[in-house]
Amino acid sequence: MQRIRKGDEVVVISGRDKGKRGTVLRRVDGAHVVVEGVNRVKKHQRPNPMKNQTGGIVDKDMPIHVSNLALYNPAIQKGDRIGFKSLEDGRKVRVFKSNGEQVDA
Repeated sequence: MQRIRKGDEVVVISGRDKGKRGTVLRRVDGAHVVVEGVNRVKKHQRPNPMKNQTGGIVDKDMPIHVSNLALYNPAIQKGDRIGFKSLEDGRKVRVFKSNGEQVDA
């Protein structure tokens, strides 16, 4: 089970974009995710008439390692660590380490 999933709101805890908040758009592999508005770079793109793309300089979100992210906890208004807990019915859920609340309802 992954600690950070697609659709989660995360906070960057280290690196160039430290302190920024964003939503996870997709997972690239087991250790990298793409976060909206984080690790943005300028890419020089050539025009491609077959795909109907114009050329120029475009902004692109690049993958960031999950160790540089923390899940945003709305109760404390900060990034928080994630743990796992098994419920009575056998389901495994994610919980915040600071207050023990469930991440997903």
